[in-house]
Amino acid sequence: MNILVVLGHPNKGSFNHAIANTVVETLLNNGHEVFFHDLHEENFDPIITSQEIPKGASLERVIEEHCNEISKAEGIVIVHPNWWGQPPAVLKGWVDRVLRPGVAYEFKEGDNGEGIPVGLLKAETVLIFNTSNTPTERELQVFGDPLEILWKNCIFDFCGVKNFYRRMFGVIVTSKLEERQAWLTEVGKIVNTYFPA
Repeated sequence: MNILVVLGHPNKGSFNHAIANTVVETLLNNGHEVFFHDLHEENFDPIITSQEIPKGASLERVIEEHCNEISKAEGIVIVHPNWWGQPPAVLKGWVDRVLRPGVAYEFKEGDNGEGIPVGLLKAETVLIFNTSNTPTERELQVFGDPLEILWKNCIFDFCGVKNFYRRMFGVIVTSKLEERQAWLTEVGKIVNTYFPA
């Protein structure tokens, strides 16, 4: 299978990078073809211009490449920290620029965008791995887990990907090496479950 893996974290020594490395290694060991993007390492520009917004707009080469990869992807894995209940800006900009009309979704003919979207992504499964410094109970009770709503309902259901699994790891700032190692083992097991050899 073609699997797209996208990482949004600026620190190369982060646990997010360790998660992404585990994901990529597991996928390759299972015989999958992997498109991997460390958005910060690649200096991905998250700013969308007004000229780029319309369907069929002329796109920069790098954006065309990302669009082609997500169109081919049979599975998607996204890794990022929970910052203010949102992905980092570079990843939000990636969503804005790559999950485009005509690539990730469209509206029926005669619909000006007020109706129900038709998802275009052929990926059957998306996995989201997040890190957080907020305890799970507080995340759910106080904040309502906005990342679950964002990725599941607002983005991937909109784009036609129905098989969704998300795992939040934390509290990162107080975690011990043994916990992190156990979490990485869990990441490998999750990837094996959804994208087996």
